[in-house]
Amino acid sequence: MQFYKYEGTGNDFVMMDDREAKFPVGDVKLVASLCDRRFGIGADGLILLQEKSGLHYMKYYNSDGQESSMCGNGGRCFAKFMYDLGLIDTEAKFEAIDGLHEVKLDLMNELVALKMIDVTKLTELATGIFELNTGSPHYVSFKEEEVIGLPIIEMAKEIRYNSTYAAEGINVNFANLLGLKELAIRTYERGVENETLSCGTGATAVALAAAKYLGLPNGAHVLAIKVMGGALKIRFNFDSTKNQFSDIWLVGPANQVFKGELSLKIS
Repeated sequence: MQFYKYEGTGNDFVMMDDREAKFPVGDVKLVASLCDRRFGIGADGLILLQEKSGLHYMKYYNSDGQESSMCGNGGRCFAKFMYDLGLIDTEAKFEAIDGLHEVKLDLMNELVALKMIDVTKLTELATGIFELNTGSPHYVSFKEEEVIGLPIIEMAKEIRYNSTYAAEGINVNFANLLGLKELAIRTYERGVENETLSCGTGATAVALAAAKYLGLPNGAHVLAIKVMGGALKIRFNFDSTKNQFSDIWLVGPANQVFKGELSLKIS
């Protein structure tokens, strides 16, 4: 079976065309082995292109082999994968575990924009600390210290494995304000159980939490997010009276790195 490797701001994925439903979707060990960086292809996750109810469907697995919730950068790479296969034009829709998504490809600037789900609940746990779900659950903590120098893996594990989140897991983001509408973040992802160079749903979560944290007014906003693997932009509409968000778009690069054939046989 042929595989493809894609990355979006350093968040990397193994992609497979499984429209003929040949991949053993319940084989956790196989998925984990393909994502292994020493004994496999190496990736933060694996994405299968499937068909569901007449739509292209994105089936996403974390690198631990378990099927997971929505992956924003994975969704952008998935759109570029479909385009490279000649399945879609520069505007399309696809289905994922959290529902229907729109995508727009800006080929001239090598950008892919992915429409995220609306966010109707934002919980402020303490000053500068928020919890929300942007397709995946996220914990967001704004820091005075530069996040680049923080031991975030150890810090994140204390949150991800505490009594509140241990069972289901949560992604943990630490963020700095670089300006009124610019932030730097580092993210620890559940399922990967490590820091990743970028997390699309995490960048989205930080941008939305920042709107509340900064007291941004009602209306449309664009926030620039500096991740360890590059730069993303989040466009959204903010209803400050209800702390709700709509028309949310995650924008950034998505590129094919290489393709190849698996040596193992998948029947």
